[in-house]
Amino acid sequence: MDSIDFLNISKAMKPKLIEWRRDFHKNPELGFELNRTSRIIKKFLQKEKIEYYETANTGICAIIKGNGNKTIGLRGDMDALPLEDKKTCDYASSIKGRMHACGHDAHTAILMGAAKILNSVKDKLNGNIKLFFEPGEETTGGAQIMIKEGVLENPHVDAVIGLHVDEKIDSGKIAIKRGEVNASSNPFTIKIQGKGSHGAKPEDSIDPIVIACNVVLTLQSVISREIPPSDSVVITIGVIKGGTARNIIPEEVTISGIIRTIKKEHREYVKRRVIEIVNGVVSCMRGKCEIEIEESYPCLYNNYYMEELLINSAESIIGRDNIVLLDKSSMGVESFAYFSKERPTVFYYLGVKNEEKDIIYPAHGSFFDIDEDALPIGVAIQCKIAVDFLNK
Repeated sequence: MDSIDFLNISKAMKPKLIEWRRDFHKNPELGFELNRTSRIIKKFLQKEKIEYYETANTGICAIIKGNGNKTIGLRGDMDALPLEDKKTCDYASSIKGRMHACGHDAHTAILMGAAKILNSVKDKLNGNIKLFFEPGEETTGGAQIMIKEGVLENPHVDAVIGLHVDEKIDSGKIAIKRGEVNASSNPFTIKIQGKGSHGAKPEDSIDPIVIACNVVLTLQSVISREIPPSDSVVITIGVIKGGTARNIIPEEVTISGIIRTIKKEHREYVKRRVIEIVNGVVSCMRGKCEIEIEESYPCLYNNYYMEELLINSAESIIGRDNIVLLDKSSMGVESFAYFSKERPTVFYYLGVKNEEKDIIYPAHGSFFDIDEDALPIGVAIQCKIAVDFLNK
């Protein structure tokens, strides 16, 4: 298998990779309603004679069967964002208010390319490859549903690989963060009940707006005074709702926000402190409250062995100088974390920035695009690490 030049094979596929990616980019679909995207992938898998089944509504789990039971999973997410595409190009979104502004169109094309190449050498594989086409990554995460529906079993998946395009990294390079990669997420809602009155007679009220202000300020002391400065934790209040007129003190105020943590111990600690602080502040100011903290995305952790495997495999494709080691974890969330919670995983970033082509705009923005020269690199690395995992 060392004699297979995955990069040159992938480069030969570049026109097809671009065709797939641009078609998905021009026809974006949201959440779990990926009927067209899913239909195209299933047609491709049928043509390649790759077994598959549907999962998580419009998600797909496919399997390339080699020789043996050892199995590795490759994941590609498929959904777009509810955003207006303002680019001027022939593959700009044809659907108003929808856009592939995060690169999932590229992820899907890369997974299809890897599937085609790996299927052509399946008789030389000492094990199996599962392909996870994930819906709903930008919403609640299709990964957790796929896992519940059994994609990591029959056969048992031993490890999973994920990638994400990154507009801050030059095309031709990849980046990896060892250990903790992405934060966990806990959305929360706090309802503060007071007593309404005329705005000119605050003594007749229990003002929930004043209570809410104290809650917001006191919560920030958790970050500044209870968490080590070297560790990353975020408590963000994104919504405050209350009141109907300037001269009326309302009866209720609702606060909504989100907790982001990297370490598991911080996640549990901050959740507990939010409850303690809110109850304490509200009760001492004579109000009542209801607190709901949701369990959302877990932390994404890279496995040490899988990190080393990726670095060694990628080095043979792009050279060690083109592998960037990141210092900081991201406070953003990533549904690949559900896979990392269940199996040894490695998640890395594929550079797609190219200043000469004016490909510099941020993800989740209306001008986002990628340098398509990166597509064959993504395919080649996915193929190489999968083969190295199974055969070495």
